[in-house]
Amino acid sequence: MEPCHYACGTAEHAIKRREFFSTLGRAGAGVALSSLGLFTRPAVAAELARSQKRMLIIYMQGGLSQFESWDPKPGAATGGPFRAIRTSVPGLHISELLPHTAKVMHHLSLVRSLKTDQKKLDDHPLNEYLLTTGRQRTVGKDDPQLGAVVAKALDTGRSALPGYVVIAPNFNFHFNASVNANSAYLGPRYAGVLLRNGAPPPFLQRPDSLSENASVSANDLRRKINDRFALRRRTAETDAYVQSYEQGLELTRQRDIFDLTKEPARDHERYGKHDFGRHCLLARRLIEKGITCVRVTHGNYDTHADNFSFHFEQLGEFDRPFATLIGDLHDRGLLEHTLVVVLSEFGRTPVINARYGRDHFSKAWSICLGGVGVQHGAVIGATNKDGTEVTDQPFQSGHLFHTYLAALGLKSTGRFNVAGQKIPMADPEFGPIDELLA
Repeated sequence: MEPCHYACGTAEHAIKRREFFSTLGRAGAGVALSSLGLFTRPAVAAELARSQKRMLIIYMQGGLSQFESWDPKPGAATGGPFRAIRTSVPGLHISELLPHTAKVMHHLSLVRSLKTDQKKLDDHPLNEYLLTTGRQRTVGKDDPQLGAVVAKALDTGRSALPGYVVIAPNFNFHFNASVNANSAYLGPRYAGVLLRNGAPPPFLQRPDSLSENASVSANDLRRKINDRFALRRRTAETDAYVQSYEQGLELTRQRDIFDLTKEPARDHERYGKHDFGRHCLLARRLIEKGITCVRVTHGNYDTHADNFSFHFEQLGEFDRPFATLIGDLHDRGLLEHTLVVVLSEFGRTPVINARYGRDHFSKAWSICLGGVGVQHGAVIGATNKDGTEVTDQPFQSGHLFHTYLAALGLKSTGRFNVAGQKIPMADPEFGPIDELLA
């Protein structure tokens, strides 16, 4: 077995020195650093947990139409039947299918000039891989998903809870959602925990046949054996084994973080009692409880037929919970520490086909993002009047990946140390969208 390596090669995930000592000062004078007991002091631990950077990904699976969302073209032959409406940002208009989101756009920004540059365009798995890893897929090589990268880069070592949680609907669309939790060479510690339809992970309850004393004794024995083994043969693999057990134990102790019955009835009403509303409320709860990265999937936007009816229904379901989530994150002081991204593997064609649908289109499309590290109310890039091509500031998925990391306070050109090999956190051929960063 290869020896383990712990450093990620960057220091950005550590607590900023000034914020750290400022927090200590607020917690009270006279605390000795040498015997601090820092993370056992509830007030300090809560403050550090609140200020920890986080990421929330809303994945619009199947290919959200930019015409019916972020880049409407009313009156154009390609525009479709829906109007553009004003938002809380003067001069910025989005589709009338998003009236609630329009009211919170001052917390958000748009990139309207995305285009995919790869040999095989408009393929669901390939484009999803590209958007969620920032790299083109190559034979014989897996790259970690965005959530795993963020969980690794922001890992402070203070929590045994998973760093990446994926909330996915029951249906399988194109390929299993667990694939999207892939941590590749970063190891199982940073793989996403899949919550199918928002249900908590299985087996969180101790079996009735196992007493608490027996469980404690078994785990004490396991730790002693592991510690003895690690004295001479510690590896990355054995560390992953130990961490998996400790994470499992921590989840059983903190299983309430997945329990939506703990949230007030009025919040269930505000978010809506359909699946996506529940999933957004759960995402808020997980972010608030300290999960580093949460991904919520909403679909199916693969509207080759009846595009307008589907988007009317789907965005009608998406709009209010998403806007409520943004408002709640802001009101609770979490949006200033949380990067929120709404993305899809590509957009939809300007041409409306014979079945009143729009097909796959990756030559000119949009995403929405907001929160920590990005300008609020910004619009980056543009398409022409028919939405057929990018006319200003074209960007690709590699730029987005760098931008996410930079917005979270990370050095996007940094490298992970994996078994002695320095691997770039993001594709070095690209860089962040500087105009978008705060």
